[in-house]
Amino acid sequence: MSSELRNFLSLSYDELEQLNLEAKDQRKNRVAPHKIQEERIKYLSDEKRIKAVTLLFSDLEGRLHMLDYDKKFLIKSWDNLTFDGSSIRGFTAQKESDLRLGIDWAAFYWAPADFFGSGKVLVFGEVIDKGGTPYGADIRGMLKGYAESLNKKEGYTLNAANEIEGFLFRGVDAEQHYHETGTFEYVNTGGYYHSLPGDPLRSFIDTAAEVQRAMGFQNEKDHPEVAPSQFEINYGYGEVVAAADQIQLYKLICREVATKLGMTASFLPKPVVGVNGTGMHTNVSVTKGGKNLFWDPKGEDKLSKFGWSFVDRVLTHGNDTCLLLNASVNAYRRLDPHFEAPNQIMASAVDRGSMVRIPIGNDKSMRVEVRSVGPDANPYMVMFSIFKAGLDGEIAKIKNLRQAKRYLPDNIYTAMDDFRNSDWITTLLGEDVKGRYLDLKQASADRCPRLLGTRVKAEEVQYHHEVYNQYLWNQF
Repeated sequence: MSSELRNFLSLSYDELEQLNLEAKDQRKNRVAPHKIQEERIKYLSDEKRIKAVTLLFSDLEGRLHMLDYDKKFLIKSWDNLTFDGSSIRGFTAQKESDLRLGIDWAAFYWAPADFFGSGKVLVFGEVIDKGGTPYGADIRGMLKGYAESLNKKEGYTLNAANEIEGFLFRGVDAEQHYHETGTFEYVNTGGYYHSLPGDPLRSFIDTAAEVQRAMGFQNEKDHPEVAPSQFEINYGYGEVVAAADQIQLYKLICREVATKLGMTASFLPKPVVGVNGTGMHTNVSVTKGGKNLFWDPKGEDKLSKFGWSFVDRVLTHGNDTCLLLNASVNAYRRLDPHFEAPNQIMASAVDRGSMVRIPIGNDKSMRVEVRSVGPDANPYMVMFSIFKAGLDGEIAKIKNLRQAKRYLPDNIYTAMDDFRNSDWITTLLGEDVKGRYLDLKQASADRCPRLLGTRVKAEEVQYHHEVYNQYLWNQF
């Protein structure tokens, strides 16, 4: 069929950026949801070149799922979008499979047609159970409710920015073929901050950065990382739910761009032994009335007492939350002290082996950096567990808490034991969701060798929650 007969929306990158930044400002300024809903439905009705709306949601482990709804159908039925939850890992059992998707109209994105298809827009969804209430295993909804309640009760705005590292490997679907080859092939061996203009890694970074910019990410810097073929593309901070959404979009963009270039963007925490792993350093702060509550020019390391209390609570629950921040068998290879591993449960302004770092800041940028997070963790779970621990958690009665030599688990089994025995996690997630999450992690661990050893095993790649396919799981 000739493309000349089609009339689908396809905007320039400048037009996309302007639309996405306008939507981002609405979200930041907390424009009333009903006003945004009216505006979006009117836009979809008036814009005849849109054919479909892609609705995004995440499962309990953080894997992103997408459904395309015909635009005309969605306009008529947006308040009754049902789907089968029994096929989503960590969601409902088959006997109670019907769930609904609500639409978070503020989380609306215009995407480049050359990577996402013409005539489409994206919007994040909220999972709703049969009774019409937020579904317990939808951690995005849990995070959103928590952030909104704190804003209403305390006037707090929770802010986050993430430094998400990844690897670029030769070939499409390199992770799915790992069990055949037993190796990943670098596209570049230049190292930290070094790649030649036009080489595969630089071309990938440049292209992904262009797509991010068009989608309103407000980029800051991008560069090759320490390990060969490793990359990082940084962008500005945002309100906590929007920041978590951007993590999902960041990984989606990187994977799509890499695939188009005949390569694979991987967010396994340690896909190659002997070089640095990949992290997702999570920078957080709390503001009230435009004032950064973490800043105190006279405080220790310029961090306020409120900020240090937040840090102490995060450290206290370091072992409790480790399985949420390091969510896979492979993640525990990264907590190797030989490669700047952030595995010490302590806080420091200079020691990069600390779980928490206090970066240099000012009244605008003062923040706390949680360094132990793996890039494959559920971003909504990461944000929820860090902020909930930092604001509502307990403080351990440990002398010199910030300097005490304690360490995070070096294997998933210890992390699961800490998680299972934690009363705090039960408070955080509830008994049901806690049990579901633990079952998923146990199932992955049971399919992998108990001892990590010095070689990445095929199983820890194949049964990784971001790589798995249903066919493989059904072999057991």
